[in-house]
Amino acid sequence: MFYFEESELEHLIVHKTGNKSQNEELLLSEEEVNIDESLKDVLVSYFFNSFKEGVFYQFAEESLPENKIFQSAKIIFENENELVDESKKIAYHLYEQSYHPKIKSGELYVGLFRNCIIEDEVVDALGIFKSETKQAFLKVYSQDNNIQLNHDTGININKIDKACLIFNTEEESGYKVAIIDVSGKSKEAHYWKDDFLAIEKRKDDYYQTANYIGICKGFVKDVYNQSNGVERADQIEMLNKTAEYFKEKEEFDIQDFEQNVIENDEVIKAFEEYKEKVAEENDLEILDNFGISETAVKKSRAQFKSVLKLDKNFHIYIHGDRQRIIKGYDPTKGMNYYQIYFEKEN
Repeated sequence: MFYFEESELEHLIVHKTGNKSQNEELLLSEEEVNIDESLKDVLVSYFFNSFKEGVFYQFAEESLPENKIFQSAKIIFENENELVDESKKIAYHLYEQSYHPKIKSGELYVGLFRNCIIEDEVVDALGIFKSETKQAFLKVYSQDNNIQLNHDTGININKIDKACLIFNTEEESGYKVAIIDVSGKSKEAHYWKDDFLAIEKRKDDYYQTANYIGICKGFVKDVYNQSNGVERADQIEMLNKTAEYFKEKEEFDIQDFEQNVIENDEVIKAFEEYKEKVAEENDLEILDNFGISETAVKKSRAQFKSVLKLDKNFHIYIHGDRQRIIKGYDPTKGMNYYQIYFEKEN
């Protein structure tokens, strides 16, 4: 992850970009913004606070010469005096990609930051941010010995709509890039990541860990399930063992994982087939050995549910020994049951 506590905003320019298909304007500033120290602190917090995940992207290596944002970032990192001219090119490029009818107009901020810490490395960063959403706020003021109220609209400094941080490291492989897009998975959202930035996820430890955890969860759901004769308690045990493996290990090794988590040769074969199928369908580059990302493991905790739901009457949480819970069927009652063994009641 990266840290911005010591980061300093050294240069900033703001442009206005509209929706090209709606014939909205593109307004380009000629000079940088003059900001005092207190405003700088507010802006750094506004620009950086929403970055929480450990997901990093990069500009695709094969298209670096054609990527407009990569080329502008490279020029700015080499000569900060080029920020104004290059920011105009960035704004124009964004305007050219803003043709979906739902894309909102907004302010585009381009700033150069010093002393950004990313994975123990201190680097400069080029920030590209867009604010689209305006919110109402109250203005309180005194007049003639009374307190008066008025209202206005402005930008919520606790949340940025779209953001991109390009860290000046690993230039040859497309820099390290972090992004934010509150549009989520809507159709118009793709213009920021795909059309404007043209970036792809880095094949780093976070990428590998998150994908493998997703594959393991999908395997239990789609293959290692009740339709194939696997009891729900066995599914939960598999998920628990998977979660424990990623929590305790620092390095992932496929043979070690299969021998200690999956164990059964037939199930291992089914897992390998499922992994290859998912990787091919989703164009994933899956490695057999990689460093486990603690950030990805923490984020995935919600995926590992150890609860056994029985009708609407009972929930059984299975955290340990699978052998202490046994499923049976009572023909006289015509109902399933579980026997649970324990040493003491807490």
